Amino acid sequence: MPSRTDTLLQSPSPSVHSDSPDYISSSLASLSRSKSTNTFIVKSYKAATQLYLTRRFKEAWDAIAPAVGAESWETSTGAKESDGEAVDAAPIAQSSHGTRTKVWVFWLSLVHAVVELGAEEGKVEFGGELWKCIAKAAREGGVWNHIIARGYGGVETEVDAEVVVNVATLLLEHMPDQRVNQARLEVWLAGAEEVVPYDGMSTPMSVHSTSSPKALQVRQKILEVYALHVLPTIGEWEQAEQFLEGCGSLDEERRDAFLEALRGLREEKDGVVVRERELKERREREELEEAAEQERRRLEEEKRKVEREEKERVASEKPKAAAAASKAPWTTASPSKPTPTPVPGNPTNGRPVRKAPTPRAPPANLYTQFTALVTTTRQNLKASPRLVMFILAFLLLAMRRDIRLRLRRALADSWQKVQRTVGMGMKVSYV
Repeated sequence: MPSRTDTLLQSPSPSVHSDSPDYISSSLASLSRSKSTNTFIVKSYKAATQLYLTRRFKEAWDAIAPAVGAESWETSTGAKESDGEAVDAAPIAQSSHGTRTKVWVFWLSLVHAVVELGAEEGKVEFGGELWKCIAKAAREGGVWNHIIARGYGGVETEVDAEVVVNVATLLLEHMPDQRVNQARLEVWLAGAEEVVPYDGMSTPMSVHSTSSPKALQVRQKILEVYALHVLPTIGEWEQAEQFLEGCGSLDEERRDAFLEALRGLREEKDGVVVRERELKERREREELEEAAEQERRRLEEEKRKVEREEKERVASEKPKAAAAASKAPWTTASPSKPTPTPVPGNPTNGRPVRKAPTPRAPPANLYTQFTALVTTTRQNLKASPRLVMFILAFLLLAMRRDIRLRLRRALADSWQKVQRTVGMGMKVSYV
């Protein structure tokens, strides 16, 4: 395909004679413009590459942008180009094949570096609008539109093969959906001249002029990107295999290598899917086991807590039981002694003998006495209902005043009689 420079230098129309002054002056003007444009592009490229190597990406962008038509990028630029609106060609469109290829490849590398900065650093260095525009072009395929419109007059089949490789690789890394990349590559592969491998038997004149080793290598790289990366990414495995089997730009050895690599990628993809599913199932199983273990620990902790509370309760009740037992009434049963039988000849026979005082039990405290009285009263009441009736009758009688006076006088008389009786008994005992 003729380049833009060849078009500018092509022969004039038959109406203009090659020896006329107008033809000579127009040719010299075209050569002068082409030379100045190429000089400008080369200087911009050299300055931008030096800035790029020192990671001064914003300055590198400003240096190369006028050459590639990106000096006034905005969010609407890509939309206009994708809608097919007429846009002016950039100066890069007038450069030679070698210069054009180097500049576009460098610009794509710069776009990749800018996107890799990330949102925070990119917005600080480039500003919010410009960085968003560059990132959007890389993630949505806008770089394809820009290169075709600004550098190749809107004809995508004329894009240089080296540029196609770099554009496809850039979009392969940054685009979530590869269908745009797939469509562009298919149009280019269908319209660009096919490069046929040299079989060693054809003469140079019988082989297409573009079937040089370098051109063949670049086209095979494009085929590799398309068949082994783009199509598998969107799940088109069968289409990729059929494309490789019918591709004339691949010799038998490379075709077999590509098909083997494609099968390996598919097996790896299937293996990754299987491993991901196994990992997911194992993760879910581990989560269930962990939940069951946590529940088991919770139940054991509750059981230990209940046992601990029960032990504390029993331990707290033991002192109370011991204190209640120590306060209970206690009695000492003394064995009954038999009545002594009078012995003949004993001078004390017939007279009362004073007995030695027996040791008394220690007096019980008021609480013990009251407890014993209540207990005895309760037992007596249960054993004899008649006693209950007698006590009630006595209380009713005691409530009357005249009866109380009579009982008081009777008790006083009885008490005097007892005192007199006891006094007489004591006098007799001392005689």
